[in-house]
Amino acid sequence: MKILDQPKVGDYSAFFSTYLNLVSGNNYEEQIHQQTDLLTSLFKQKGENWSETAYQEGKWTPKEVLGHVIDTERIMTFRALCFARGEKSSLPGFDQNPYVLHARFGQVPVHFLLDDFVAQRIALLSMIRILPEDSLDLVGTASGNPITPRSLFWIIPGHFIHHLNILKERY
Repeated sequence: MKILDQPKVGDYSAFFSTYLNLVSGNNYEEQIHQQTDLLTSLFKQKGENWSETAYQEGKWTPKEVLGHVIDTERIMTFRALCFARGEKSSLPGFDQNPYVLHARFGQVPVHFLLDDFVAQRIALLSMIRILPEDSLDLVGTASGNPITPRSLFWIIPGHFIHHLNILKERY
C-alpha cells in the first residue's frame, strides 16, 4: 500500500484533533490491520454477555459502540470518496444517537457485527489503494467545515482508538 501521510493542521476542523492526536506514524495499513485484530480479540475474549451490557444506565453496550464505530467509518469513507471525486456540495453531519437507536445493534449477533467491521476495514483499504494520490488533498465540506479525504481516512483509526480505550477502561 502507498504511504498515507497524516493530514496537516488546517485540513480538518479542530473538533477532529481529539481523534487525530491519538494516531502516530504513517503506516496506515498496518494500523488498520492491528486495530481490526485488537477489536476482534477483545470481543471474542469477553464474550456475548459482556457485549450486551452497558457500564452504566443510559450508555451504549459494547455491541452498540461497535455498531457506532462501523457507522462512523462508513460515513467517513463515503465523505472521503465524495471529496476525492471532486464533490462540491456540502455533506450533512450526523447525530450518532439516533443512528445507534435506529440500528438496533442489540438485536444483531456480535459475530455479525465483527464480520461487518472486518468487511468495512477491507473495503476502506481497497478504496485507498485505488485513489489517485492528488485526490487525497482535495477539499470538501462536511458538517459545515472544510476537510480532505486524507483527514477523513486518518480520523478513522483515531476514532477507533478513542472508543477502544473506553471499552477497555469502562466495560
